[in-house]
Amino acid sequence: MSRRERASRGLETTVAEAISLDHVTFRFGTHVAVDDLTLTVHPGECFGLLGPNGAGKTTTIRIINTLLNMQEGAVTVFGIDVRTRSMAVRRQLGYVPQQLSIEGALTARENVSWFARLYDVPRSERRARVDEVLEMVDLSDAADRLASGFSGGMVRRLELAQALVNRPALLVLDEPTVGLDPVARDSVWQRVAQMQAEYGMTVLLTTHYMEEADELCDRVALMHNGRLAEVGTPAQLKAAQGEGASLEDVFRAHTGADLGAESGKGGLRSVRTTRRTARRMG
Repeated sequence: MSRRERASRGLETTVAEAISLDHVTFRFGTHVAVDDLTLTVHPGECFGLLGPNGAGKTTTIRIINTLLNMQEGAVTVFGIDVRTRSMAVRRQLGYVPQQLSIEGALTARENVSWFARLYDVPRSERRARVDEVLEMVDLSDAADRLASGFSGGMVRRLELAQALVNRPALLVLDEPTVGLDPVARDSVWQRVAQMQAEYGMTVLLTTHYMEEADELCDRVALMHNGRLAEVGTPAQLKAAQGEGASLEDVFRAHTGADLGAESGKGGLRSVRTTRRTARRMG
């Protein structure tokens, strides 16, 4: 049952927010990467975190994922405090980071099996779970091939399989389709939509492709210089800019930045290069 359906039946009052950030600030030395950020993500929604490079998106995600220790403020994931119960938070998560998370010297099956062990999927269920997610991302026929020979789209789908093997309540995607051609991007999002529909999963994503955010997200938040600039549904934000405005127009109005996202093709090497560049730029 979706969040909207629960609300319409009066069942929503006892449901914790999927993510709650309360006056979160994070500094790297003297640089304020996230500045007094307060934000909520509702259970079952697809939420987009948008902004130019250096806006604080990846830092925010790493705080939510417990990969960075809390400095100021509070964050909960389904009511679980990331500061005091980090392991419990991690059990709720699937994560596709900017940096490469597959091992080219392993087969697709071995990569996903390794993540199943990391996520403590019960031994008796691991093989079935691995087969399930490989089939879901259309990699069953390539399951026993080395990942080093995969195309860019196959790499992303394999990373998605890794993130889904524990059936997470919250799937976090940090620029998951950067560098992919439109067909490969559509393939990734079809799999995400399928999991969300089947399991009621909450999705938090970052992307520089405004058409993706417009099509996929129930709500989006725009960040600029570490601060929250605006939040709302894509339709609300576009309407506020005037008739005929696009989400890209909204982006420019609140950040003063051009997108400049690239959509190149390639395999494992190009994915690694693209993500290394994105990580350096924030």
